[in-house]
Amino acid sequence: MSAANSVENTLKRATQQLQETGSDSPSLDAAVLLCHALDKPRSFLMTWPEKELSQQELAPFEALLSRRLTGEPVAYIVGEREFWSLPLNVSPTTLIPRPDTERLVELALDKALMTQGDILDLGTGTGAIALALASELPNRNVVGIDLMPDAQQLATTNATKLKIQNVNFWAGSWFEPLEIGTQFAVIVSNPPYIEENDPHLAQGDVRFEPLSALVAAEDGLADIRHIADNARHYLLDNGWLLFEHGYEQGLAVRTIFNQLGYQEVDTFQDYGHNDRVTLGRYVKTQ
Repeated sequence: MSAANSVENTLKRATQQLQETGSDSPSLDAAVLLCHALDKPRSFLMTWPEKELSQQELAPFEALLSRRLTGEPVAYIVGEREFWSLPLNVSPTTLIPRPDTERLVELALDKALMTQGDILDLGTGTGAIALALASELPNRNVVGIDLMPDAQQLATTNATKLKIQNVNFWAGSWFEPLEIGTQFAVIVSNPPYIEENDPHLAQGDVRFEPLSALVAAEDGLADIRHIADNARHYLLDNGWLLFEHGYEQGLAVRTIFNQLGYQEVDTFQDYGHNDRVTLGRYVKTQ
């Protein structure tokens, strides 16, 4: 019979508390927080379930747990989230990278392998998309741009941490930092696309994330429309533009692409079978 403050019982108590507050993954949250507090790998929890934890070990864990019980995202609490198998530093100045965005990376890689030229990631945040693409395409140059200087610095820190050298991060509004005439084979973006009055903004992890990275005017389509319009000047002939967007926005985004003259416009679903990524090819020599 394990002691009251054993690893096993500590995890059970924390999991129950997290369940009661509505966590989507209470047992995982508890394990990640305990590993972080103890500075141990997940294997430690499985190998030593009966190990008695001291008050010095429990105190930092309880502090982390109390933050999670208020709804604060685990990624912000521990300062890290894995994306595309890359451990990324995160902070409240940026969105937390999500698994569905890996679908955007898959499709961008597919188009990049069909073309020659540089790749641009707009609204890069932690640098997740740009770093995933740069890690898979070491012979291609990748540029990430974010409006917030703090995000640009965070993305640069992630590139240094991961030793990915074929990527550069700049601060500015969308295409603003680029020199006139700069062109890319692929432009990819996960821009703000949530409507200003969307009830989801008051739920879950989103409550703690920066509104500027979430909300857009014109039913959530203002930034998508702006980028799609201006991307035509920054795409190479036959270059591709890809967006992540809301699950109900597929038709609206395809309409924007078609109105602006993009070809081969299509929408793809994420791993949850929701419309998530729309892309199109821009042909200049027609």
